[in-house]
Amino acid sequence: MAPGPRFALTFGQLHHAAWRDVAVAADELGFDSLWLPEHLVLPERIDGQLRPGEEHAPIPPDLPVFDAAGYLCHIAALTRRIGLGTYVYLLGIRHPFVAARAFATLDVLSGGRAEVGVGAGWLRTEWEAAGIDPRRRGRRLDEAIDVCRRLWSERRVAHEGEAWRFPSVAFEPKPVQDPLPVLVGGESDAALERAARRGDGWLGMEHTPSSAAAVVEHLRARRAELGTGASPFTTTVLGEVTSDADVDAFAAAGVDRVIVVPWRSSRTAVDDLVAFAARFGVGHDAGTAAVRA
Repeated sequence: MAPGPRFALTFGQLHHAAWRDVAVAADELGFDSLWLPEHLVLPERIDGQLRPGEEHAPIPPDLPVFDAAGYLCHIAALTRRIGLGTYVYLLGIRHPFVAARAFATLDVLSGGRAEVGVGAGWLRTEWEAAGIDPRRRGRRLDEAIDVCRRLWSERRVAHEGEAWRFPSVAFEPKPVQDPLPVLVGGESDAALERAARRGDGWLGMEHTPSSAAAVVEHLRARRAELGTGASPFTTTVLGEVTSDADVDAFAAAGVDRVIVVPWRSSRTAVDDLVAFAARFGVGHDAGTAAVRA
């Protein structure tokens, strides 16, 4: 039997008042990682598709949205082992200096637990509100990934690109991790190509084992074609796990990590988390908490 996938959590479906307690409990229980959703701003007019061809439900513009890297630094101070990531961060909407600084800070303060989940973004009106043509968001993301990686690894960096130009600069401190992992989120052909070409992993949306298996196979084949297949690569999807059969099916599909939402409500979240951990042996093997101990 293939090793089971690691279990992770997202706070996207949890009231922010419960985040602290759930984060501490998840760390103590041995969950692999937790992931914060992210937007720079929420316009009143929603225009865009989260999945190709899908109509997205309206998002209230007054929904509380926190700075993801800043909040994860807070969680880092409360925890010891759990990974801390974004699901997903709009890297291309910001200057690379700002984003690179935020995640280098998180990685240093957490002792090397950061994972940078990035995406081109589906909410076109968010880009318009920031004064950026949303048609350029994919190219900006590609450029931002490249620039951030150089800032995180090189002693001096100068850049002449389409979106950003700057003379030679120093950038310290460097992240603890070398490289600091960048995982690409998204379901479109462009997102999967970006993950295969530039990513240290792929962050999928809600998947069944069978739908995930098709994407995993596609990414493996494409990475082999591109010559990136020998590099470490982590496949993560949001999925429902209610039985051992689900665990086995995700493992057989080649999924490394499943983001689960095991709580019935924000009020019961910690108790539900404890029950899920006990049911599926979270933290009881070398694939979760022991890795970070």
